[in-house]
Amino acid sequence: MAKLTHETWTDEVPTFAHDDETKGALATLKWAYDYYGDSIVYACSFGIEGIVLIDLIAKVNPKARIVFLDTGVHFQETYDVIDKIQERFPDLNIEMKKPSLNLEQQAEQYGDKLWEREPNQCCYIRKILPLEQTLSEVDAWISGLRRDQSETRKNTNFINKDNRFNKIKVCPLIHWTWKEIWRYVYKHDLPYNDLHDKGYPSIGCAPCTAPAYNMDDLRSGRWTGNQKVECGLHES
Repeated sequence: MAKLTHETWTDEVPTFAHDDETKGALATLKWAYDYYGDSIVYACSFGIEGIVLIDLIAKVNPKARIVFLDTGVHFQETYDVIDKIQERFPDLNIEMKKPSLNLEQQAEQYGDKLWEREPNQCCYIRKILPLEQTLSEVDAWISGLRRDQSETRKNTNFINKDNRFNKIKVCPLIHWTWKEIWRYVYKHDLPYNDLHDKGYPSIGCAPCTAPAYNMDDLRSGRWTGNQKVECGLHES
């Protein structure tokens, strides 16, 4: 049987029970790393879901490759938690993936503060293109999407055909709730971004992230005053 890739996609993908302690996450990760080996990468934003996933991944593959899309405009608190995670899990291969254009070059070509005028273009340059480069080397990637994060994510499965990047996308946390994420973090005494304690449930780039104004929509602080709800990484 052909290896499961975007090109060989079939709806008969593995399924995992979600009535265990990790709601299927650990089983999904064990399958993913056994199946894809070095041809899978975790693209992590180092938000609270990412912290849980890193701890679970470390149990399965302590030397896993984890990529952070370093746009150059993240909060200092985000960089601080990356340092803490690297200290906690020293064998993990954390890669800071930067865009091909630095902020000065982007300003020269597109004008200053592109994120204010054309946030989609800014995300494309600073997030989507770097992830495309990263994923060009692998068959699959891992994401911390949860179904209850937003309407756009409610149909996410453990194993997904990602038509945006032409890869397989593995989402181990789809059945976790916000409370369960935090319960796990506290139980295992994991470091996390200090901004979570200041009203930021979802944390992206500093210019485009504010405290949530609606806790029924944990992403309500992202791109406030704009119709934009996703950076484009999870659009099929």
